[in-house]
Amino acid sequence: MEIEKNFGNLVQVERGKEIYEGILLPGPEQGVIILKLENGYNIGFNKKEILKLKVVKKIFEKKEEFEVKNLKNNLNVAMVILGGTISARLNPGKGGVDFIENPNDFFKYYPEIFKIANISRVETPFMKGSENMDYKDWQKIAKVVCELVNDSNISGVIVTQGTDTLHYTSSALSFFLRDLGKPVVLTFSQRSIDRGSSDATLNLLCSAKMAISNSSGVFVVGHANSEDEFCFSINGAKVRKMHSSRRDAFKPINSEPIFKVYPEKLEKVSEYKLRNNKKKCLVDNKFEEKIALLKFYPGEDPSILDYYLKEGYKGLVIEMLGLGHVATSGSRISWIKKLNEIQKKGMIVCAAAQTIFGRLDPLVYVTGRELIETGIIYLEDMLSETAFVKLGWVLGHKDWVSSKEKVKEKMLENFSGELNNRLIE
Repeated sequence: MEIEKNFGNLVQVERGKEIYEGILLPGPEQGVIILKLENGYNIGFNKKEILKLKVVKKIFEKKEEFEVKNLKNNLNVAMVILGGTISARLNPGKGGVDFIENPNDFFKYYPEIFKIANISRVETPFMKGSENMDYKDWQKIAKVVCELVNDSNISGVIVTQGTDTLHYTSSALSFFLRDLGKPVVLTFSQRSIDRGSSDATLNLLCSAKMAISNSSGVFVVGHANSEDEFCFSINGAKVRKMHSSRRDAFKPINSEPIFKVYPEKLEKVSEYKLRNNKKKCLVDNKFEEKIALLKFYPGEDPSILDYYLKEGYKGLVIEMLGLGHVATSGSRISWIKKLNEIQKKGMIVCAAAQTIFGRLDPLVYVTGRELIETGIIYLEDMLSETAFVKLGWVLGHKDWVSSKEKVKEKMLENFSGELNNRLIE
């Protein structure tokens, strides 16, 4: 058995009466091999235990160049590839995944997308895991996307990145891209393409369908359930990753999806803005980086607020309990004094809900009424992640920070559907 020559290929291993099938990988030590099973898990074997090894499919026998073939009658879309699992492929040498080396490698794994739309332009401003992204990356993405949107030959733009902070990116683009007249679609993959349960293909096909639709705005498109049936298209400012590993990880929060998306059709679920190809996208990506998202927990020492004041932070979003509460009684843990102090010194403090679903209402209980009197801006049903991004964006505009009243006005202005006034309690 020439085991080493078949690393990276799909093989069948016979060990006694047991037969296993998967991708053959080198083991961590001599005499051991690893098989990556279809479910994504690995199993190790001692080479001496293997009775027979059969190659089912040669995957990494040679590297072939993929030729992009556009169809005459298809509409054109652009792609911005940023990294993440959807842009990764199996590295048989280390038993893990690496980012693709060039765009053609990407399309080699997802050729079905060309049945729906032509990929006329591809940009890769960077390739990184989404956990390593920050506001400077969002600013760069906005510039690239806006340029593509303003190309008259492009119907829409698909952005692919990792899932961990995708809802931060979609929120940022929702605010940074002004006067948007075409669809900008963010999509992802929870599971890499070498796994039989990968969600990448359906997500991309649905994203292409969304990118050529008659809608406009920033959307997140991905699996609607755990099956390979259809996707949801969700407002980019009302979406959150709600599961660490499920394929339908992204859910609309305090709102409904915009569409049910199939590779062959769209089904409207809620109201949306129509496409307007005559609009010219404008980039408004000003951002104040000295902001923070803080989660309140029982017994939390209010002196934590001194740290942010000392370090020169301009604003905080506090994830509060219930309808918008933190501790207000007891000299040791009451936050009232500190909240008054930091706001009098110019820091903006906003409140979002830890509960995720529902709307804040500080007027129901005495606790809330005491807190709102300190000057906190209660952000109704806005997601805390969206609130964090929006606060940085608002405070980045020097003409908007002339007064706290102006900041409050802008934080409660509904720029991209981040507030749902029709939310039914």
